[in-house]
Parts: sequence; C-alpha cells; structure tokens
Amino acid sequence: SHDDDGIIWPWGVAPFQVGLINLKVTDEGCNKVCEDIYSRLTALGVDVLYDDRDERAGGKFSDMDLIGCPWQAVIGPRGVEAGEVEIKNRATGEKETLPLGAAMDRLASAP
Repeated sequence: SHDDDGIIWPWGVAPFQVGLINLKVTDEGCNKVCEDIYSRLTALGVDVLYDDRDERAGGKFSDMDLIGCPWQAVIGPRGVEAGEVEIKNRATGEKETLPLGAAMDRLASAP
C-alpha cells in the first residue's frame, strides 16, 4: 500500500518495523533514550531503523514516511524530560504520546 507520502509496509514484510527518530542528536538525553529503545526493541527481534542524522525534523519525518516503516517513534528533548515518546502508526497517521514503558510495549507487540 502507499499514499502521497510514500510506501506503507505491512508489519510482516517491512524491512524495518519501527523508524526511530532522534530529533536532537546533540542532546545527550535524546541519544541515551534512543539507544535504549533501539537496544531493547532489537533484542526482542524488532527491526529498527535509527535516524540519528543531524538534519531538520521535517526532513526526518518526510524521509521516514517515504521509507514506510509501520511505526515511528519520535524522541525529542521535551519528551525525554517528561519521560514520554510520541509514536505514529504509518498506515493510519494516528499519533500518540505515551510514557516510555507503554510506548515500548506498544512497539514490541505491534502490529
């Protein structure tokens, strides 16, 4: 499937199930949370594409939509401070802000 923003891979055949977006790669807290999420999800067998490029947020969002990972996890300084992660379902476009543990559970048990 696809939409105007790019491909939408089904969970079972997606090259990466989760796109992990680090909004501020110069922030130690963001890096730590991203590395933790990456390690925990990959240990559970989830394929994660980690975008740690020093690019603008809009470009990262567009690229991740184009790639079509079924889920996106967005990590930024405000979320890190609050202990929260924004997750997005690529197929529906629905976004949700969850505590880190709940976000991990949702991403690990998807689709």
